[in-house]
Amino acid sequence: MKPMMIETPSKVYPVHIGSGIIEHLPAFIYRAFPNLTNIMIITDETVANLYLPALQRVLTPFNQKSCIVPSGEKAKTFEVYQECITFALENKLDRKSLVLSFGGGAVGDLGGFVAATFMRGIPFIQVPTTILAHDSAVGGKVAINHPLGKNMVGVFNQPEAVFYDLSFLHTLPSHERRSGFAEVIKHGLIKDPSFYSWLLAHISSLEQLTEDELSYMLTRGIEIKGEFVSKDEKETSIRAFLNFGHTLGHAIEAEMGYGKWTHGEAIVIGMLFALSLSRKKAGLSFNSEQLKEWLVQIGYETNLPAELDKRKLVERMKQDKKSVGQMVNFVLLKEIGQPVLYEMTDEELLKELSIF
Repeated sequence: MKPMMIETPSKVYPVHIGSGIIEHLPAFIYRAFPNLTNIMIITDETVANLYLPALQRVLTPFNQKSCIVPSGEKAKTFEVYQECITFALENKLDRKSLVLSFGGGAVGDLGGFVAATFMRGIPFIQVPTTILAHDSAVGGKVAINHPLGKNMVGVFNQPEAVFYDLSFLHTLPSHERRSGFAEVIKHGLIKDPSFYSWLLAHISSLEQLTEDELSYMLTRGIEIKGEFVSKDEKETSIRAFLNFGHTLGHAIEAEMGYGKWTHGEAIVIGMLFALSLSRKKAGLSFNSEQLKEWLVQIGYETNLPAELDKRKLVERMKQDKKSVGQMVNFVLLKEIGQPVLYEMTDEELLKELSIF
């Protein structure tokens, strides 16, 4: 299958999608890095147990080392980042070396940040193994977390390529399927009403996705993200629309404790809240009750966790990267496919959270 091309001002790179596509990775590496010295695979404990031997087999011709980190958001800490840099130094990586981020969104973020900062930058390739990573593997935003906020320490660093092998998705547990599919829904809501309608009509269970359904929805999601990234690589304008649902979602993740709720499960709550605000602030006519019923059907929680302190959530949202001067910028929708930014005061947010 012909690769999809992601075009940004800083780099143009291919996204290869399909079952068994990983077999084509060595040929790409030979072409792109004729003077390659070492490959550092960064993966997590879960993916290492399932698929690392398969990747190592494919990469047999190369000098390779594997750095295994904790699974999930626990990988995105200062401590784990330092361990990865130490691993790279101990294994004699240099500026002709390559990082492979082999895993979900957290490993992709960590691996991209390690590659961006080791010796002032070496190339990396994204090899996603989750549905969620269809969003995070493309676009070049890489980061680790700070205790006071998610993804607060990072850079923009585009990969050299993305190799998205659908065979790695078969073993995803239910919560990881929900986490990734939330971003698929987001792409439909902010850009493509027909794609959103297709999702409603075709996806009734996340446990029984066919390969054709997976391929189509992941490809379309990446296409949509690519459209935003190509026009606004550094998130100075319209790329911020990709954060629909993320302002409250990130606050929920942080307040619950990273890893207790998956990213996508928190984002679903954030999107429903943003849709509620959109009806009041932006005149959205879309009735989200059908969406809410569908989300419940496919396994999502749609209510804000009762144990969360709403004032603390507001404080978290004010630390969001889109906030300016302690005013919270929310991505809302005028209609499906028509996102806008609105400033919200503390008082407005507290009031809306109390009745959400």
